[in-house]
Amino acid sequence: MADELEEPRREPEEPEEHEEGGGPVKSFLEHLEDLRWTLIKSIVAILVSMLICMVAGKYLVCGFVLALDNSLFTPKNTNAFVVVHLGTNYWGKLTNSIIFPNQGTNPVRSVSVVPVLRGTNIALELELDRELFLAPETQRPALKNYGPLSSLMVAIKLALWGGLLLSAPFVFYFIGQFVLPALHVHEKKLLFQAVGIGSGLFFLGVLFCYFVITGIALMASVQFSQWMGFGADEWRAEEYISFVTKFMLGMGLSFQLPVVILVLVKIGLLDYEKLKNFRTYMMVLILIAAAVITPSGDPFTMLLFALPLWLLYEVSVFIAWLWARKERKQENER
Repeated sequence: MADELEEPRREPEEPEEHEEGGGPVKSFLEHLEDLRWTLIKSIVAILVSMLICMVAGKYLVCGFVLALDNSLFTPKNTNAFVVVHLGTNYWGKLTNSIIFPNQGTNPVRSVSVVPVLRGTNIALELELDRELFLAPETQRPALKNYGPLSSLMVAIKLALWGGLLLSAPFVFYFIGQFVLPALHVHEKKLLFQAVGIGSGLFFLGVLFCYFVITGIALMASVQFSQWMGFGADEWRAEEYISFVTKFMLGMGLSFQLPVVILVLVKIGLLDYEKLKNFRTYMMVLILIAAAVITPSGDPFTMLLFALPLWLLYEVSVFIAWLWARKERKQENER
């Protein structure tokens, strides 16, 4: 009787899927509520970041203008000639073999034309400059706003692009809060690695573009304009900000190439053999992307843009080869 009243033994239940990282099961309306709060928090983060960038707009403009002061872009007057000017008007050049009085040991780089009254006549004399006056071809273009709303548009663009960049970590965190509970452990690990490496490569691409490529592209643009016979002493501030910002963002996004390739390798859509056979086509695609993204279009700037991308592709192929060799070694050990 006691045996009959004894409860039957229950087999230990297998762990549910959410215990391995799948997360609790929610209804469709609960998912919509989570998505709504994710969007609200992301929009608030973007708006706050835009407000911060709007307040700090003056300092952001100074950072963008530094690209114009790149030593590659604004070569100084050489000692081979002396610049002659009247006020702010450029007159021409003289050879530096002319001897100027009271010049001391310092070489003369620029002189100004000064009208001098001699009796009833006005004579023109050359006076040594205390501050160097640059020839037009060595001056960086001046950034100006043409129109009453131009400065407002510049501030809005700075706030928009800067806000998106500043709020990106918070937006990714909020999206992760929404997505991660539904992923398994190995999927979470892959996502963390992709986001971490991708963020580092993005900022590396932005810095590489700002400190290396942007100055060369601007210099090439000015020289090409002068070769065509147009002046390049003034640029619209709004167009310049858009130019530099989109250029840096394009380079940062292009540096995501290894992340995309290696994620596709991890999920099985690509492998080492496919990447190796795709080299020729990838070279063409990289050159096309360089031609589209580089605004100046000169071959040297395109080459500077394409070389890092090609190097990143080769690194991706090498990592895929290491993974394939590791998988073959594990299979042989079994």
